Amino acid sequence: MNIFDGIVYADKQEKSITVISVRALDEHKLWVRFSTGETKIFDFEPLLDSGVFMVLKDKDLFDDVYIDYGVPVWCNGEIDIAPEKLYYDAVSV
Repeated sequence: MNIFDGIVYADKQEKSITVISVRALDEHKLWVRFSTGETKIFDFEPLLDSGVFMVLKDKDLFDDVYIDYGVPVWCNGEIDIAPEKLYYDAVSV
């Protein structure tokens, strides 16, 4: 049982996953270290043909990734990606 914002939940509260380190690699891949201590590689290529991520086809923009409150962001925070997406879809290294 856990309590969050005054609401009692019967299940155990899971700790949120955040990114503690990120680095752009060749071929639009990200090297990511998570708050769990795990390190993974995320292939960003499949996302580059959709929506807001299209501008990240520009390698210089893609390489300018940084972390803001545990979330990888680009373009002064206008573009971000959920740490959970990276965690569950990346390959462990």
